[in-house]
Amino acid sequence: CDYMCSGSIIVIELEKENAVNDFRTLIGATNPDEADEGTIRKEFATSLAMNAIHGSDSDANAEREIAIIFND
Repeated sequence: CDYMCSGSIIVIELEKENAVNDFRTLIGATNPDEADEGTIRKEFATSLAMNAIHGSDSDANAEREIAIIFND
């Protein structure tokens, strides 16, 4: 929680076919040591706890998280 609250954030809601899976491919594995080259986490994360970016892991969680962030 300390890391997540340690600075500014940018929040986006991505709407497209297969959005969750495609975005998770772009950001890479949660553990940056296991993330593919060229992914956001491989490039910018410093540890498992400080993995640089969050992406929902399912459509249901995306809907729940979007509602929290955007107060739908």
